[in-house]
Amino acid sequence: MSKTLLIIAHTPSPNTAALAKAGLDACLGYDGYDHCEIKTRCLSPFDVTSPDLLAADAVIIGTTENIGYMAGATKDMFDRCYNDWLGNSDAKPVAIYIRAGLDGTATKRALTSICGSLKWRLVAEPVILHGDWNDAFCKEVGDLCLGLAAGLDAGIF
Repeated sequence: MSKTLLIIAHTPSPNTAALAKAGLDACLGYDGYDHCEIKTRCLSPFDVTSPDLLAADAVIIGTTENIGYMAGATKDMFDRCYNDWLGNSDAKPVAIYIRAGLDGTATKRALTSICGSLKWRLVAEPVILHGDWNDAFCKEVGDLCLGLAAGLDAGIF
């Protein structure tokens, strides 16, 4: 039976677009194995609707840190969809990555709080990519996404 992994990625810059691409490429590469039945989609938080997340078997949220908080685009998604997801997406496996100019602490706290109130299962420690841009950030995001895809495929999540 096919499963769906949804990557919700805010990509306001070439660097954040590279992060989303690295995550999607990692999952699509994994999807190329004969035994795998994971379909991966990547959407902007502006384009996400409640049914998109409800149809997904697992979710990865990628956001920037803006003024010490998650991106407005990510918050907008939660503002629009939260009530539809509440009680209808319990135990949804989720992973998070944050591109942070500062330390990412407040963004991590806000996102983990929201995930907790939705009763989602955080399946990995949130990845915080802080400081000056480093090309290794793409590998970190790719590894996070690949791990979730492999766990979903193996029935762990």
